[in-house]
Amino acid sequence: MTTKFLRRSTRILVLNPNSSASMTHGVEEAIRSMHLAQSTEIYTYTAPAESPASINDGEDVLRSSQVVFNDLTTTGALKQYDAVLVACFSVHPLVQLLGAQEGARGKLVVSGIFEAGVLASMALLAQPPLHTAPPRKWGIVTTGKFWEAHLTHGVNGFLGTDLEGPNEKFAGVETTGLDAGDFHGGVSPEVIRQKLVEATKRLLGRGSVDCVVMGCAGMAGLEEIIRSAAIDEYGPEQGGQVFIIDGVKAGIGLLEQTVQNKEMFRRA
Repeated sequence: MTTKFLRRSTRILVLNPNSSASMTHGVEEAIRSMHLAQSTEIYTYTAPAESPASINDGEDVLRSSQVVFNDLTTTGALKQYDAVLVACFSVHPLVQLLGAQEGARGKLVVSGIFEAGVLASMALLAQPPLHTAPPRKWGIVTTGKFWEAHLTHGVNGFLGTDLEGPNEKFAGVETTGLDAGDFHGGVSPEVIRQKLVEATKRLLGRGSVDCVVMGCAGMAGLEEIIRSAAIDEYGPEQGGQVFIIDGVKAGIGLLEQTVQNKEMFRRA
């Protein structure tokens, strides 16, 4: 005798809070390379034109949050989803705003690619070491100068630490000097490669960095560039084993599991 188990679909919205359709397209291409469960459905959203086309500083973060929150509140579009991933690598207010509003209704699970990237790094570094040089570290490669302090404070706040900079596990943040929009037009691929390689090597040069988080949704699909920098810096064997985390992919995996956990473990 056999029993057929029924699985309900998990509907995840990947939310781009800037108004760049080309950036959303880049994220979609990265998602297509994932091995998703058959029960997982992915949808994407691009912010209205009133939102910045590229989120490059604190003002852009706040503006994008206001525009998107107002749009989603007005349309009620979130009712059809089980989870939302905010695809901006920042301490983005939408994560808390949507989580507080929709989470109170007992349904929607919300994360940002920043939070997902941090959690993925910590989980991977808890595995057996890739090489013998302690301590093992992770770090972030991102875009402009603004993000160095923003993301460093964000990491320490998320992890509940009082440190103001890198520590024995967090190697810190290195920047390329590019804007998020530069990855999808306006800057040549050669320049992007050069700046991304240089920033990655500076991060790896801090020692024992086993995990590099791509600190911008616009970097989706550029893992090979970071991998080549890791091999140049560490050699083929060690460089080939460095974890390179795309926050969008990490976020989808996190939300899939969190939705399942919420169903399994909540009070009946």
